Amino acid sequence: MAGVHPRVLGYLGRALSLEFTAVQQYMTQASLLAFWGDSVAAERMRREMVEEIQHAEQLVQQMLLLGVIPAASQLRPVQSSGDLIGLLNQDAELEAEQIQHYAEASRFCTLIGDAANASFFQTLWEEETQLGQDLERWLQELRGRHWGTTNQRATF
Repeated sequence: MAGVHPRVLGYLGRALSLEFTAVQQYMTQASLLAFWGDSVAAERMRREMVEEIQHAEQLVQQMLLLGVIPAASQLRPVQSSGDLIGLLNQDAELEAEQIQHYAEASRFCTLIGDAANASFFQTLWEEETQLGQDLERWLQELRGRHWGTTNQRATF
């Protein structure tokens, strides 16, 4: 732990909490979607969950490498909605928060000359950005289907 800025450790701990929050949310949503009979969306949500578990594992490994015992201390309650679009909107908000967190952490590490942690956070930022873009494409696809099937004849 010698030489690691306390704020970097704070970024790591917060990141772990965000990743475990995402795991919990995606796991619950996958089960909910399966309950609704949408096995395709449930499986896709499980894949998202696995990616977030992998990020959590990377964070744990990085913390151990730095001599810190990992602890995720602030898990948020799972967000729910009555439909898939609502679930994905909530997921997109969580992904946006993760993206912002990793960008801020990477910038800070660069500012203090901690190239190793800057690179670590940059990699997570890139992966979360990709996940966020994938979620946004999925949402656009669903909104397009929804518009084309139900709202096409809306009157005002």
